Amino acid sequence: MQKARQRLAPWRLAALLTLVIGVYVAATVAPAAAGTHTAESACEPTIFDGLNGLESVAASARGDVAREPALNQIVKELPANAKGKGGKSFRTTIPVYFHVVHAGGVGNISDKVIADQMRVLNAAFAGFYGGAATGFAFELEAVTRTDNAEWHFAGPTTSGERAMKQALHQGGWNALNLYATTAGAYLGWAYFPGLPDAQQYLDGIVVDWESMPGASNRYAGRYDLGHTATHEAGHWINLHHVFNGACSNWGDYVDDTPPQRIATSGCPIGQDSCSEPGLDSIHNYMDYSYDACYNQFTPGQVARMQDAWLYYRANG
Repeated sequence: MQKARQRLAPWRLAALLTLVIGVYVAATVAPAAAGTHTAESACEPTIFDGLNGLESVAASARGDVAREPALNQIVKELPANAKGKGGKSFRTTIPVYFHVVHAGGVGNISDKVIADQMRVLNAAFAGFYGGAATGFAFELEAVTRTDNAEWHFAGPTTSGERAMKQALHQGGWNALNLYATTAGAYLGWAYFPGLPDAQQYLDGIVVDWESMPGASNRYAGRYDLGHTATHEAGHWINLHHVFNGACSNWGDYVDDTPPQRIATSGCPIGQDSCSEPGLDSIHNYMDYSYDACYNQFTPGQVARMQDAWLYYRANG
């Protein structure tokens, strides 16, 4: 059953209009000249998430789950003097405040589901499933449980999201606040680093509780292994989608992820949507593949995350 249609309400229609507006706004950002996909060409600020808003609408149209909304957060690239600061010796542990926001018994996930989600998050960032180890670890700092139907069903950029986060957010920029809700019509969303201090309460990720391992069979065989949280945590530390910018020369601002025109659905081995060298990164956590298809971050993504952490979040 199509998730975006299950709880269709007037405010959701407004959200869809916001997605369309986000696509238009993103189109106003001047692209670099077409060419190869290199991080060195990444000098323009980008807007998260106009392209992804378009992808969400497309996903709904083809009967898949709407993955993420358009938040239209302005995201600026790191200055040149902030790059290359990480490395093999990089290690950091991120405290996680895990907020279970349920509606009565709906969504009140068990401690075991929380522990299993934390294990998946740590394994993915450690390179356990494949790909590069990132140097990031996640430690459960606290669990809060709140019975509030409005917050549980709240969508992005709504008064419900703001009220929930103003009440529950803990820690500084170096702490990950994870909100387990229904995530509105989506699987989840995240804010990139760099929010103004006045909006620090928004910082964090929202994840559909039914995407967590063992929580539900709703997304069985698609999005039920816990990698929605992995994907959103990647955004939170400063990764774009691998299909960001499509076949443009700046793409996701990472050298070792080939240009990719489309968001992946499923696990289509051999997919190649751009003429430039390299197959699409269908196994990368920052695509839209099924959870079982995911198995990697690249070394270039690791370097980007480490630099962003040191610049934006390390000092709390």
